[in-house]
Amino acid sequence: MVEREVFGTTAKGETVYRVRISGGGLTAHVMTWGAVIQDLRLAGHQPPLVLGFDAFDDYPKYSSYFGATPGRCANRITEGRFELDGKAYQLELNEKGVTHLHGGSDGMAKRNWEIVDLADDRVVLQIVDPDGRAGYPGNCTVTATYHLHGEGVLTVLYESSTDQPTPCNICQHTYFNLDGRETALGHDIMIAADEITAVDDRQCPTGTLLPVASTAFDLREMGPMDREENGARVLLDHNFCLSTERVEKRSVALARSTYSGVSLEVRTTEPGVQFYSGYKLDVKVPGHDGRHYGAFAGFCLETQIWPDAINHANFPEAVLRPGDVLRQETDYCFSKS
Repeated sequence: MVEREVFGTTAKGETVYRVRISGGGLTAHVMTWGAVIQDLRLAGHQPPLVLGFDAFDDYPKYSSYFGATPGRCANRITEGRFELDGKAYQLELNEKGVTHLHGGSDGMAKRNWEIVDLADDRVVLQIVDPDGRAGYPGNCTVTATYHLHGEGVLTVLYESSTDQPTPCNICQHTYFNLDGRETALGHDIMIAADEITAVDDRQCPTGTLLPVASTAFDLREMGPMDREENGARVLLDHNFCLSTERVEKRSVALARSTYSGVSLEVRTTEPGVQFYSGYKLDVKVPGHDGRHYGAFAGFCLETQIWPDAINHANFPEAVLRPGDVLRQETDYCFSKS
């Protein structure tokens, strides 16, 4: 029988639990704080596949959303403002006082979830984001299911419901490293997107879509993650536009370490994927296996609705209404050659 273990205590005195699940050649540790994927291992490959810490206390202090589940809205909302059904809302400006990022300073990624189901190969967690928190309207309930199965498949399913109309966008914010080296710059990457969302100097979308053709953002064919343009390294933290609406799950991205032979294929229902190369990382304490997490130590493939979609009519729908369920599903498929 799968059991939960006490992994730590929050500043509010809440008990943080951790569980171990396994299946399909994968083993994961998941904790209730932030619905975080704390560790992930592939049989026959010694290093961890993800960035994380061995002790809970390091997460609130040093984590850059390692393995977490941001919400109620992942990514950025420009100036924290939006209008919904004729009413204006102002959200917390938790990023440099100018933007709203990942649901706010006490968003779902930084709060304790409840385990509602647990088996050898899966765990289901749930949280209620209360009406008014960070300025969001309505009580929003989110369920996260992590399932290990098949041949190296981690399926992540988020299901959200609300009692008032609200913007909602949930994602998995794991940082991957497929070989355990100091940086992930030795990886190759492919993303099946013809366009990215243009951003301003706050990394907020302008509403314009930019073709990737003939630019360093053209990842439609497998190529190096370490890219240069005009003699300078390209710093990637952009939304790649996969489609204009949610569709049946399909393959959208592939990453591979040229050193270990481990590959990660991403399949998702989502219209966008935020590819972040981890260039801002500079963690002051050791991570798994004593590793230092500096710039480019890991990369994110955050499948989600396009950022700031609530403020752009030409972006995918980001409003969740009472009676509807927002179902966002992604497969992270690992293999070793």
